Parts: sequence; C-alpha cells; structure tokens
Amino acid sequence: QVQLVDSGGGLVQAGGSLRLSCAASGRTFRSYTMAWFRQIPGKEREFVAAIRWITGSTYYEDSVKGRFTISRDNAKNTVYLQMNSLKPEDTAVYYCAAQFGYGPQMRSEYDYAYWGQGTQVTVSS
Repeated sequence: QVQLVDSGGGLVQAGGSLRLSCAASGRTFRSYTMAWFRQIPGKEREFVAAIRWITGSTYYEDSVKGRFTISRDNAKNTVYLQMNSLKPEDTAVYYCAAQFGYGPQMRSEYDYAYWGQGTQVTVSS
C-alpha cells in the first residue's frame, strides 16, 4: 500500500522560501515518477514539478522554473520541493503524487494513482 505524507506548508511573505516534504512508504520507489501539484479552490490541480526517481531527471511548469527545485533523498524515501522567491500567486494547497513507471505523460493529475493529503502554502503580499 503506497502512502504519501505531505508536510512543510505555511504562511510566508512574498520573496520568502519554503521547503515541502513528501514522505513515501509501502513500495520501492526507484521505478516511480514523483510529482508536486497545486490546487486553488474551484480549479483543477495544476502540475508544478516532477522527478524520475531512479535517474533524478526533473521537469517543471514554466511559471516555477528557476524558483522551485524538486529533489529526492533515496535513504529517507522522501521527495522535496524547495520553493524560493515565492509570489502571492503561488498560494495553493500543494499535493505530492506518485505514478509507477516512466511514461511520457506526467503533467496531468490523471496520470497519477497515489496522492498525499495536501499541505497549504499561503504567500502574503
């Protein structure tokens, strides 16, 4: 049973930083693609970033390139999202997600079978 536990959200001023964590358990995740999505009320979940666990290859949504960094710690089975230069428009609930395999489709929420519970990020202006 795959379990993902998100943490690290909070309230920060514009220009500040936060690091989100996703603790993964229940599988060996070397064959998985891990991702972060975000959602604001009334909208679908939006792709933020993804990482192929075994290769470390990373992918980003254009608006976060150069500000956010996704990474993983093999020993801790944890995926991180380091968010710098935060903007009010980054305010959302952030979710960790996992999909088995390295298929080309990774930017839709429907590509992922496993989800964390979400963590709120609020950026004040």
